[in-house]
Amino acid sequence: MNTTILRKSVLGIAGLAFAGGVFAGPVTEAHAAPTAEAKAVAVVQADKTDKKLIPHGVQGKQSRIDLNDEQVANVKAIIAATKKSDMDERAAVVAIATALQESKLENLGHLGERNDHDSQGLFQQRPSSGWGTVEQITDPEYSTKAFLKGLKQVDGWQDMPLTEAAQTVQVSAYPFHYAQWEKQAADLVAEHWNN
Repeated sequence: MNTTILRKSVLGIAGLAFAGGVFAGPVTEAHAAPTAEAKAVAVVQADKTDKKLIPHGVQGKQSRIDLNDEQVANVKAIIAATKKSDMDERAAVVAIATALQESKLENLGHLGERNDHDSQGLFQQRPSSGWGTVEQITDPEYSTKAFLKGLKQVDGWQDMPLTEAAQTVQVSAYPFHYAQWEKQAADLVAEHWNN
């Protein structure tokens, strides 16, 4: 059987299970998450004006933070890198939501004992996992392009809920946390895409 068809079938079944409120458990050990964090969330339909940016509606309760000048500059850097990567506004929404979850849009250096392994930058990418050097992954343009390169390799990412697309690239222990940032990410893209 063609692997693309098989993957889409598996993702379709997983999506039905998710929408039905059933959590079947992690697919691999790399996706393992504490059971308290692994819960299905309700889908809230997006406004018609958000259809391009939030085509699947938002999932669950949304979070929002106030951004300082540095964080706004990082939003603009993500959008610029998305355009340079020849990707659309939806890719920018996925990238910004991911960076909101991973770093609150702060370009984090090594946090010492508070660090998650050797994760750094906007996307908490790890040099030891092949994302690049510390200098590279703490450069917003480079780290965004690296994230988007991973996203491009996810077959059908455009048809997935944001949290599933982000999780496939990031392989987080908390796969559903990306969903909470979708509305703010879409608002930021709407505000800054044409600037």
